[in-house]
Amino acid sequence: MERSSQGVRSRSMRALAALRERLALRPDDLLRDATYRRLWTSILISSFGGQITMLALPLTAAVLLHATPTQMGLLTAMEILPFALLSLPSGVWLDRVRKLPVYVVGELTIAVAVASVPLAAWMGWLSMTWLYVVGLLIGCVYTVAGSAAQIVLTQVVSRDRLVEAHAKNALASSGAEVAGPGVAGLLIKIAGAPVALLADALLLLFSAVILRGVRVHERFDGLAKPHFWRDLKAGLRFVASQRLLLVLAGLLGLWQMSHHAAMVVQILFATRRLGLSEQAVGLSYVGLGVGTVLASMLGHRISARLGPGPSLTVGIAICSAGWLLLAVAPLSALGVAAFATMLMLFGFGAVLVFINFLALRQAVTPQPLLGRMTSTMRWMTVLPAGPGALLGGWLGEHVSLRASLAFAGLTALTAAVIAWRLALIRELRVLPSPDDAEASIGAEAAVRPPLASQPQAAG
Repeated sequence: MERSSQGVRSRSMRALAALRERLALRPDDLLRDATYRRLWTSILISSFGGQITMLALPLTAAVLLHATPTQMGLLTAMEILPFALLSLPSGVWLDRVRKLPVYVVGELTIAVAVASVPLAAWMGWLSMTWLYVVGLLIGCVYTVAGSAAQIVLTQVVSRDRLVEAHAKNALASSGAEVAGPGVAGLLIKIAGAPVALLADALLLLFSAVILRGVRVHERFDGLAKPHFWRDLKAGLRFVASQRLLLVLAGLLGLWQMSHHAAMVVQILFATRRLGLSEQAVGLSYVGLGVGTVLASMLGHRISARLGPGPSLTVGIAICSAGWLLLAVAPLSALGVAAFATMLMLFGFGAVLVFINFLALRQAVTPQPLLGRMTSTMRWMTVLPAGPGALLGGWLGEHVSLRASLAFAGLTALTAAVIAWRLALIRELRVLPSPDDAEASIGAEAAVRPPLASQPQAAG
């Protein structure tokens, strides 16, 4: 009996040792770098809070304030409007300031914005107008601080590991997306959607504290006199000179239009057509987390095998399949399963799209132009999202919710077909280099003053 017990313990210890060995990080894993690990941890925490806001804000509008599809479209459009207004000027500004403090202030600002919703509910002030203002403020932060966050990553990780870094960042987000929706649904059921937003505010505060400990080194070449229009044109000229960036902007613009057309109606479809409760919607969103986890774990390998161009195309096609599936789903248990499956397909496809899109645009851009490139590309790709949200809301209200989902699926499918027919994307197997781009655009001349004026600027 004693020997048998010892044998069981021995086998258990060996199994545990084998599991530890399997889970151990490789010697060259990015998470072994303390600076990147701190950044990754902040992303994990803020992503968990983001899951609460992603559910609680539209549920507050749809369930508590009884918003129409058009009002849901306007709420989404308010978050997108700052991209159209602020992206380009913010890029010029970001190339002249330290990005990490901007990132930290952005986290704190969103914390205040989402915390104002339960306060307004308690005071009896909450209305769609209040949510529009909150959405606008969140959009402003995403426009400026979101660009800063993307640049901070390039200061922490070398360019040749950007796809890996974006995949790990997506894994942090997807880890939150697996547990987040269920917890968010439970919080919403217990305390109500507005009060649940307080949890996001606290998590964002914690994320900001962690970010303050990230150490990055930014090198600024002395600029004699800031010249807004000259510097803005340098960024626009660079993006316009790169056919790859222009094609990527067009493809992602179509994808964003599709995504936002579907996003404004999918919760309405779940609650009003499928009859799901707030908690059931939260549990369904676990499918989103499963999809993003799978893509985050496999995305780097898929990109290495197929190449970043084909991988991006596959991601768009997978999103399209999810929206088309929900557009034809029956109003039954199968429809509920289709809703969760759509979210899973979207999560998988979106991760494939963004880890390759972000890595490609950063890899091709010289360091002095990263801020302006990032903001210009975000402006070009997110601009179609506003019309997409408004059109999705209009179709949902005047035709049917299924019509919005079908529009999203067919538009994304069109983008995937275009991407596959373009040799520039189909044959893109490795990340490009910024060297030729820098020489062709004259980036150094465009963003730096003559050498003789630099000492004066430094003083």
